[in-house]
Amino acid sequence: MAGMIEAIGVKRKMYFEFENAPYHCLDVEISKPTARGGQTLVRIKMRNLITRAVFDKTFKAGDKFKEPDLETVSTSFLYADGDGYHFMDQESFETLTLGSDIVGEDKGLLADNVLVQVMKFNGGPIGLQFPALVELIVTYTEPGVRGDTASGGVTKSATLSTGLEIRVPLFIKEGEKVKVHTETREFAGRA
Repeated sequence: MAGMIEAIGVKRKMYFEFENAPYHCLDVEISKPTARGGQTLVRIKMRNLITRAVFDKTFKAGDKFKEPDLETVSTSFLYADGDGYHFMDQESFETLTLGSDIVGEDKGLLADNVLVQVMKFNGGPIGLQFPALVELIVTYTEPGVRGDTASGGVTKSATLSTGLEIRVPLFIKEGEKVKVHTETREFAGRA
């Protein structure tokens, strides 16, 4: 039997199950009553791991949640085709195929052999967890023109090998490998 978590015990980055769906706690705020007999309330900013919806909900301190049946599988990205996105399990060497509904906007971070964690809920894949940084190749960017920095435009647009568009410094050229933050999708330096 899965353990129970009290609402007051939920911390940032914890996972819990609410209304038969897995959630990830993004932020938590506890408000203690000033009057006697008032209830301690826990306000949780949470993300549904299946629908990706983010919302705030207030619970009583004693409300209980189940621990979700979550499992992460270490995989490497192989390729994408009409059937979906294919990953190889690093332990069993089996191929996992995820649909574009699960991968979503993260497809811009998937380069060949990128190591990602596939998150499973009750045995079925529900999402991806990326490392903090991924390395991608710049396929197109305007050349930096001398004098552009005077106008305050110290970055320019660049298209990466996966189709993702980010802002990069003027000195970055086509063909260079750059690091991209997976959370913010921002330039993090040369690779």
